[in-house]
Amino acid sequence: MTSGSDERILATWLASRSDEHLAELFAARGVSPSVSWRDFFDAAEGLLDPASVERLLIRMPRETLIAITDEAGASAARELVFPDGALPRVVAERLDTLRDQHPDAFLPVVADTTVPEPTPSEQAAAAESAYAATAALADVLIAMLSRPVSRTGTGAVSAADRKRLVEARVVDEPGDLDDLIDAADRAGLVRSLEREWIVTPSGAQWLELSTAQRWARVADGFARALPPGLRTADMRIGTPATWPGLFPLDPQWPGHVAQLLRVARTWAIVSASGALTSWGSALRSDAPTDAAALAALLPTEIDRIYLQADLSAIAPGPLVPALDLRLRSIAVRESRAQASTYRFSPDSLAAGLTEGETAQSITEFLSGLSLTGIPQPLAYLIESTAARHGLITVGSDGVRTRVASGDSALLAAIEVDQALRPLGLVRDGDALVSRVERDAVYWSLADARYPVTALDASGTVEPLHRHRIASDETVPAPELRYASLIARLQAAQGPDAEIAWRERELDQAVRARAVIVVSVRLPDGSAREFVLEATGLGGGRLRGRDRAADIERTVPVSSIESVRPA
Repeated sequence: MTSGSDERILATWLASRSDEHLAELFAARGVSPSVSWRDFFDAAEGLLDPASVERLLIRMPRETLIAITDEAGASAARELVFPDGALPRVVAERLDTLRDQHPDAFLPVVADTTVPEPTPSEQAAAAESAYAATAALADVLIAMLSRPVSRTGTGAVSAADRKRLVEARVVDEPGDLDDLIDAADRAGLVRSLEREWIVTPSGAQWLELSTAQRWARVADGFARALPPGLRTADMRIGTPATWPGLFPLDPQWPGHVAQLLRVARTWAIVSASGALTSWGSALRSDAPTDAAALAALLPTEIDRIYLQADLSAIAPGPLVPALDLRLRSIAVRESRAQASTYRFSPDSLAAGLTEGETAQSITEFLSGLSLTGIPQPLAYLIESTAARHGLITVGSDGVRTRVASGDSALLAAIEVDQALRPLGLVRDGDALVSRVERDAVYWSLADARYPVTALDASGTVEPLHRHRIASDETVPAPELRYASLIARLQAAQGPDAEIAWRERELDQAVRARAVIVVSVRLPDGSAREFVLEATGLGGGRLRGRDRAADIERTVPVSSIESVRPA
């Protein structure tokens, strides 16, 4: 062990590190950027706190635990050791305690690391699972575009939204929702923002991809987000059979690894028996994920549908995702299967018109999609809904929102509609005005199923989209997250670390009213030791009760050469 106290050695070493190195260390130790450390001595004290050390140790993979108990391999945990490779006393003590309590955690596990080959039937079943998972996640994201999913403090989907999505047949089982959101989060398709899960621009773009491309994006995100212990230097993911034993001290690991394996099976990274699928094996290298083997087993996507006179549409196979997405903006999907059924209604078409569609754009889209043309009942419904849509306009003059309509009866109905009272609409000539912003008035009218259109400042029709999209904002790099903390620590670093450390020792002694031995350099150059009960520190002087002489002494801090417990 290096001479001197561990805290002092670590503080001195921290003060010599670069900003980038400090940020990486703090991130590895899970330090909060808002921690109240004042200087590097506070930082050293915090990093050497026994509870903090134990929290880090129990999160370490087995191979690292084994390495740091071997003197030659102690440097395997750079965030726990001194620059000379020695373990701080508190780390060695906590390791000894944990090793006594859990001896098996510090022993290597002999496991079969060969990668089993899945059978053709397992491959086919896995592909079917991948198809179902991508379809289910697409349904969840589409639902979230118009109404984000609220989350609890633990990150789980709230019970109310879980029930809502099950009742809307977005998911079949309540328990499926958390795994789908977890997979989407790992792939950057959703983001947690103010206790809600919100779709990101990447998530909206993902909805336009083919099923194989969707799978590849989620699989890549899954591999990237795996804990470091599940990845090695030459492969992105290790053999799943070894995962359960990788973090032997972490009490939360069994539940976490169970979810990881469940998600891996759901997304066909591994088969039901735990064998890596042929396309899942690609994740064991840094090469781009190749979903060609999966695509060969997926149902062929189609780009044509049958439109029926009963206002329904039948897709005889899985519709190309981009076409399905647009079709669902103007029709309600009634069945979820490889062959799906959609139904048009005034409300579904009005929803599309609200999002910017027109009678012409809808007709052109369906004409190019239908194998049977556009039945007369559907053509009539499109024209009549479009003709009615826009009977009410909502614009703003910068101060007030103005609701106008050529249909005076419709305007009168809005004026007395009790559901719209919070808008504070009042009569102003042949229109209604409100101090509520235009978009809020517009969506209130749309939700009340009034045929409303928004106007911009020039009076031109402006399509509004209700979709709430979170930014693709990534977690800031460690050096950015810890910039303020590091600057504060460096600002407190004086020119003489020795004096700063001595003052800290004296301050701690005063706080504890400890009895200490101070070595004092006298004016004649000689040194003398005093045994003092530290009682005060201020103005550059230490005050203490000299028990031997039974007097109160005051000693200049600048004259004190060393301090040690009595």
